[in-house]
Amino acid sequence: MLLKFGFCLPIFAWPGARLFRAPAYPSLDAATTMRLGRLADQLGYHSLWVADHLMLGQDEAILEGWTTLCALAGMTARAQLGVIHYNHAFRHPALTAKMAATLDQISGGRYIHFIDYGNQPREFLAYGLHPDDAVEERIAQMVEGLELTLKLWSAREPVTFAGRYYAVAGAVCRPTPVQQPHPPVWIGEAHPMLLDAAARYADAWNSVPVGLEALRQRLAELRAACARVGRDYDAIEKTYEVQILIASDRDELRRKLDAMLALIPPGERPADVVAFARGEAAEPPAWMRETWLIGAPDEIEAQIRRFAELGVTHFMLWFTDAPDESGMRLFAERVLGKSGA
Repeated sequence: MLLKFGFCLPIFAWPGARLFRAPAYPSLDAATTMRLGRLADQLGYHSLWVADHLMLGQDEAILEGWTTLCALAGMTARAQLGVIHYNHAFRHPALTAKMAATLDQISGGRYIHFIDYGNQPREFLAYGLHPDDAVEERIAQMVEGLELTLKLWSAREPVTFAGRYYAVAGAVCRPTPVQQPHPPVWIGEAHPMLLDAAARYADAWNSVPVGLEALRQRLAELRAACARVGRDYDAIEKTYEVQILIASDRDELRRKLDAMLALIPPGERPADVVAFARGEAAEPPAWMRETWLIGAPDEIEAQIRRFAELGVTHFMLWFTDAPDESGMRLFAERVLGKSGA
């Protein structure tokens, strides 16, 4: 089975007790972040990803995702490029179609369209971009917006579209994307409406880190959604976003965790992580082993294999030791080349 591995750029820093996504990044530095993206492309990672938020992390400081992705396209040559959970509430779907087609042209056909409904209302409310509609309403808007985007990508004539939420009159999207019939469409998560949308429109479905058992249940729900609309479940690629901490041995693993813990006020450090980092526990906490990839290269390979047995073929990796390059380099040297792991 051919496996793909993506590198998620730390476009925000988040040292703190949650140990979330970028816990070893003391303070955001744009040049450092972009250097890591270029290095990932050079090391052979199959895809490069940026988050889509306007306020997140330490001091709410985060690079804007689409701008970052476009800059990254000019700095790289091989990897596919995508925005994680591209937020429909931030950009009109007709403009999205034009932006995405342009990026696909500039990058030589490397764009992935990973669309989402926008699950952080505080951001689009703060920026005055969208009303605080119910989740189901926002998903319905996302689906109609995706239909409009797809129509613009494929139309040979000017598009007039009058939907419940969006309308265009004589809109033209040329040049069209390089990838035909269109860039790959990804939809993620387990809300019933999103699963139905994935069954109808998606080339791939994605899950955030939930662990093996929860993922197995989510995939069963995706299979049921496919059955409802007559879609071949196996035609949809399964992808998984996950945090990773890889080290050559236990001592190095503990040193990396200790460096993350040092950025957290003493009273807020998770006791179970501290116990492992100090050598008082033989294994990382159960929650880490369930929802991270963690350990030496052979342990990481075994963990990946278990997800692959469920059908996952594309892993989006958040290297929690970033901006330290050692983890992404070790993974590239010892795991990435074994794409049949």
